[in-house]
Amino acid sequence: MRTATPTVNFTSSVDRDLLKRAKIVAAKNDTSINALFNAELRYLVETFDGAESSGNQNYKTLIAFSLGQANAVQTLERLGTDSPEDLFLLMVQARLPMPRLPEAATQAMVKSLHQLPTKLPASKPAKKLPAAT
Repeated sequence: MRTATPTVNFTSSVDRDLLKRAKIVAAKNDTSINALFNAELRYLVETFDGAESSGNQNYKTLIAFSLGQANAVQTLERLGTDSPEDLFLLMVQARLPMPRLPEAATQAMVKSLHQLPTKLPASKPAKKLPAAT
């Protein structure tokens, strides 16, 4: 059982949209944003401490990737693999979110998707095969 520890207030800033979405998550789970933040921060720190004490350096590399401090190529190189699938599985096992693309990259992808044709070209009727004898 965890004993109560003194709390400290601190000031931070967060993206307005993220705060709005966090309020929704908190309300749906009958909790507070503060409780969500504390739980996630505690999980991150305890998992990192556990990985570090066991000598697992992969977790540090995965956190850097998750936080956008290293790109996929750098992370794969540090992990000694060339498999994006392995990277994805390691991120899942570590319960870390995949990094988000920069907003400009996301918008470029959306724009390219909107430029795709919305209707498929009419297909030609299938040729009839000769009857088997």
